[in-house]
Amino acid sequence: MKNNPNAKLLRIFIGESDKIGYKTLYETIVFEAKKKGLSGATVTRGIMGFGANSKIHTSKLLEISSDLPIVIEIVDTNEKIKDFTKIVENLFEQSKSGGLITLEKAEIIRYKAGK
Repeated sequence: MKNNPNAKLLRIFIGESDKIGYKTLYETIVFEAKKKGLSGATVTRGIMGFGANSKIHTSKLLEISSDLPIVIEIVDTNEKIKDFTKIVENLFEQSKSGGLITLEKAEIIRYKAGK
């Protein structure tokens, strides 16, 4: 991906325990992004959060939460991101998971592989 002032940032919010079969949903999404040729993906594990069900998930409670928040971020062209969003929605349906998908404008300043 070249420097692009009109790129898009796709953010996907899910739970750590969301799965499709035996594979975690976040892994499935990242491998699908790679297969579709997107520029890259980053998965971040949150330490606390809540979603549509208003249940707090945290790593601070005495009982360790097994469903901490996960955020997947992917930046690419508008066209690629829009196409990939359809795949993500299908994966949500397959996993019967809740979650949130957001889309923002992003300006690519530097995108270059390391040594």
